[in-house]
Amino acid sequence: MRVLAAMSGGVDSAVAAARAVDAGHDVVGVHLALSATPGTLRTGSRGCCSKEDAGDARRAADVLGIPFYVWDFAERFKEDVIDDFVASYAAGETPNPCLRCNEKIKFSALADRAVALGFDAVVTGHYARLEDGVLRRAVDADKDQSYVLAVLTAEQLARAMFPVGDTPKPRIRAEAAERGLAVANKPDSHDICFIPSGDTRAFLGAKIGIRPGAVVDSDGRELARHDGVHGFTVGQRKGLGLPGPGADGKPRYVTAIDPESGTVRVGSAEDLRVWTVTADRAVWTSGRAPEGPIDCVAQVRAHGGTAPAVAEAVGDGLVVRLREPLTGVARGQAVVLYRPDEVGDEVMGSGTISGAGGVDETVGEAAAEVNR
Repeated sequence: MRVLAAMSGGVDSAVAAARAVDAGHDVVGVHLALSATPGTLRTGSRGCCSKEDAGDARRAADVLGIPFYVWDFAERFKEDVIDDFVASYAAGETPNPCLRCNEKIKFSALADRAVALGFDAVVTGHYARLEDGVLRRAVDADKDQSYVLAVLTAEQLARAMFPVGDTPKPRIRAEAAERGLAVANKPDSHDICFIPSGDTRAFLGAKIGIRPGAVVDSDGRELARHDGVHGFTVGQRKGLGLPGPGADGKPRYVTAIDPESGTVRVGSAEDLRVWTVTADRAVWTSGRAPEGPIDCVAQVRAHGGTAPAVAEAVGDGLVVRLREPLTGVARGQAVVLYRPDEVGDEVMGSGTISGAGGVDETVGEAAAEVNR
């Protein structure tokens, strides 16, 4: 096959491209310029799209003996990822920009251009596995990225390749060194790539501005003032602007955010427990929504936050009724559904969380329907 290897300048994408070459594919490397003002150097493991990253990707392509290009996707990245990120926080949501980048940039904009140029698939260094079109967790659980890939449609998965998902990260670094790739020991990037300072609140404040509101307790009593709901997320414990714990001596957490009134509600850890999750923009990796309720394991954060559940397609969205409560569930996050077998690594579908609530009396009914 003729495949396009997305090369970020890191070790994972370099080894993924190398494995595609080894498999006999006709490989072309491409680095995505996602920043309109790329820095000269990264700050340790923070940031991306620097001139250093582009240079590292080019050198890796040279070692592999494959053609290499740099494509400018900065404007598309700004519109589909950065602007979406800012708008979501302004609306009191907690978005995942990596998830949106995969959906809108790497497996939409990039893949569409690749297909238009005659390529059959896009190769990336994501830690996930594809087996007969089925998306699965990576072998290395600590590096697994199936959660942020669960927004991909069956059509997008059909033209994707994840060559490193079957290998633990230490072995990937060792392989890179064996191949003579200079990025073998390059630090992994983390946090939000377009906020190299790591100060998300300052970044959002500069974009959104001051929109004062109140921090209130569960009874609606005002406890403090704030400069904008973009500085908070459900489940947050620190940086609330409060002098100390609640009257009961226990920590307080953000339990709800109302962007219209600018109200941030805080409460106890128990107040964070939810039993029902609703989501919009459902994606089913099989290409079609299930008929009736299905048993699954729901995950609401990239690492952690899982519970057995019953899910059901409702229009273009889905409803997930949890058998065990989850905490820190925020609008804008993704809920990803995994098959509840002994392995539990197959992605069934996903949706963007639009709401969460307490005990739902239909949990038992849905569970009974599944078990019939």
